[in-house]
Amino acid sequence: MREKKILLIDPPFYQLYKDTYSSNIYPLSLGYLAASIKKHTDWEVMVYNSDFSPLREPFHIQYFKGEGFCNYLKNLKDLSADPWEKIRKIVRDYTPSVVGISAKSPTFASVIMTAKTVKDIDKDIYVIAGGPHVTVMKEKILKEKHIDICVIGEGEKTLVDLLLSLQEKSSLRHIRGIIYRENGSIIINPRQLKIKDLDSLGFPCEYAPKVLYSYEKHRCDSFSHIMASRGCPYKCFFCSSRDIWGSNVRFRSTENIVTEMLKLREKNINFIHFDDDTFGVKNLKSLTGAIKENLPELNWSCEMHVNLITEENLKYMKEGGCTLIKMGIESGNNEILKAIRKDFTVEKALKACKLIKQYAIELETFFMTGFPQEREETMKDTLRVIEEIDSDKIIYSIFTPYEGTESFNYCLNRGLIHEDYDPSLHNHQSPLNCFCEHITSEKFREISCDIEKIVAEKNILYRQKKSTCYGVAVFLPTLPDHL
Repeated sequence: MREKKILLIDPPFYQLYKDTYSSNIYPLSLGYLAASIKKHTDWEVMVYNSDFSPLREPFHIQYFKGEGFCNYLKNLKDLSADPWEKIRKIVRDYTPSVVGISAKSPTFASVIMTAKTVKDIDKDIYVIAGGPHVTVMKEKILKEKHIDICVIGEGEKTLVDLLLSLQEKSSLRHIRGIIYRENGSIIINPRQLKIKDLDSLGFPCEYAPKVLYSYEKHRCDSFSHIMASRGCPYKCFFCSSRDIWGSNVRFRSTENIVTEMLKLREKNINFIHFDDDTFGVKNLKSLTGAIKENLPELNWSCEMHVNLITEENLKYMKEGGCTLIKMGIESGNNEILKAIRKDFTVEKALKACKLIKQYAIELETFFMTGFPQEREETMKDTLRVIEEIDSDKIIYSIFTPYEGTESFNYCLNRGLIHEDYDPSLHNHQSPLNCFCEHITSEKFREISCDIEKIVAEKNILYRQKKSTCYGVAVFLPTLPDHL
């Protein structure tokens, strides 16, 4: 084998819409992979976030339509576009023998273009694809001729085993968690066992200075995201998290989490976000107590399920430095909430919002419309709740059926998705999205535009308030790892 060098790429998405849009957060999935490779091999590693830009322009929902969407479609197919030129230069300069690409459903077309760019430079580079989309699609990914190997599920141990095997030029048949080609056939190896001891994983922030491309151009808050657990016990209709991480939640020890937070604090990071699918399922009291004791000056945020919002939990969180909770309400209609299995009512969600505000914790809420079961009346219910809710910030999304999820099969069986379905055209802000059984696409767009307008107005007021009081940087939301 040539030099033992691997390049891990988070492919472009936001930059295809506008070159000043940026996702500045160090991708945790690639950060964990890089840490494992550095801990357990002597391979060189580079991580490249294609969506990083020092300009950090705020994200605007409206730009995901019209000119922005036209730019996206054009750049997605134009190999001379700037995002591909940047990847081309990095591959030529770094000369990796292996390239790993992280794939989410909305970015898979970008993954294919990234793989083609790599192979055009050197067809002998091994191209490995991993991530949520690969995990749910499995061997179908290898229809793409520029991808050599798929990593399924958690990749830390699998990728280390794979690199060592490629290094020794040994058979891949003993490596769990991969799908690959051999003599014209597709070989599916047994699934990798889930990592029981999450404390055994390296801290992404610790290795970032050694592996992250343009590390010196990143502000310290690029490294402010961590995960305390993997897995989600809830069974939302539209989510594939349980297929990626499992429904049994695995937890890092309190000591391990606090140790990582202390390392981040040494980097002058004074605000941390927990990237768990659902924070606070377990160990909340011990973790918040440990944060209060060891990092009394640190503030933090998390995403939390409505059912976990209790006075007891909020008391511990407030005392432990929590200043912001993000909460998925999704719909303002109880019929829809039941259909998508959120396991709470609108009334309970609004009560949770009030409770959070009573504890002087900022609130960010997520809403989504366009579910297959949606009707005009249910969308208007959501609009009314958005208008009335006391939420500091609102994230509005349009339902997108991701392949491998229950919602995708539901839409497919009802003719809402056709055989020519292209996931690269559908994301949570796509103007092409409409998968409703009972609403025409024209009516859906009309009501959705009304919602977008209200959300934009409320969020502008929030940003003005924050910038007046504190000064605030506004970032693009990263695509969640469970898509």
